[in-house]
Amino acid sequence: MRRTSGLVLLALAVFFAALSPLLRWYAFPRLAKVPPDTYQTMVLEAKDATLLDYTTLRSRKVPEVTVVQTLKGNVEESERIERTTDRDVVVWDGLTYVVGPDGETVSRIPERYIFDAHTQEPVHAEGETVDGDPVERRGIEFKWPFLTEKRDYAYFDAQARTTAPIHYRGTRDFRGLEVYYFEQTIPWTQVPYPKTLPVEGITPEGIAATGTTRWYTTVRRFWVEPVTGAPVYGEEIHREELRGGDLLGGRDKVTAFAGHVKMREDYVRHTVDLVASQRTPVLLLTFYLPWGFLGLGLVLLALALHLEARGRRAARSGAAAGSRSEPQVTA
Repeated sequence: MRRTSGLVLLALAVFFAALSPLLRWYAFPRLAKVPPDTYQTMVLEAKDATLLDYTTLRSRKVPEVTVVQTLKGNVEESERIERTTDRDVVVWDGLTYVVGPDGETVSRIPERYIFDAHTQEPVHAEGETVDGDPVERRGIEFKWPFLTEKRDYAYFDAQARTTAPIHYRGTRDFRGLEVYYFEQTIPWTQVPYPKTLPVEGITPEGIAATGTTRWYTTVRRFWVEPVTGAPVYGEEIHREELRGGDLLGGRDKVTAFAGHVKMREDYVRHTVDLVASQRTPVLLLTFYLPWGFLGLGLVLLALALHLEARGRRAARSGAAAGSRSEPQVTA
């Protein structure tokens, strides 16, 4: 009976020890994925900003500019693209629009971001666009990979349509969460005009025909929870200028927008709570269950060896007792 119990324990020890790496290296990449039907909204604000009045082409100080960013999962498109690839694909239809203090839309830029559901690497497919222009992204955008590392990443800038490093700047505490702080600087770069402008009758083609160009620079900052790869806070020190051409009436440049854009407080609280709740399933697959099963396997192995050793000692004791009880034969 003792030997049978030891064999059962040994089998269970092997099972749990084998399950440990399977959870981490097989189940985790297949189960930890961004859902294809995600929908989220983020609101950011720039207090005491500078904004261009397109009717007068003069910059003015305004009390507040609001930036609203929405990301909506397009399930139908993700399923269509998955049929042509061997990957689980997520398609986000994003929209970033800027609203002035009067509630009027300043700019409106849609984009479609197609990426691998687990790694967040871009997947190049028809429909990958920014403001209607086809692009081929390199690097991440919006979200870091699960189990973010302490290193620099390539990050796509939708304004400039280019990719540049976003640098890891250290580990910090953000409202009770350990986060990695990343920072990216985009130097002054000529960028396209948004296709939607705030004044009826003014078009990007009409402005471009005057020779006036649009330039942009930003310092982009993210606080990223490393287990989920989700930013819990973000901000930008953002500047845009119109330069040269006939539109400015002889001026070299005029500020189109300048402000320190930060996440609104209610969205910060919501994001921190959401990300904190999402950490547990990822940690179960990458830490708690693999190490727990490995530890359980070692305990079961020790018990199996203990039972085997006790069985052998009992067998030896029984054999010794039997030899002592044998009758002595004399001639």
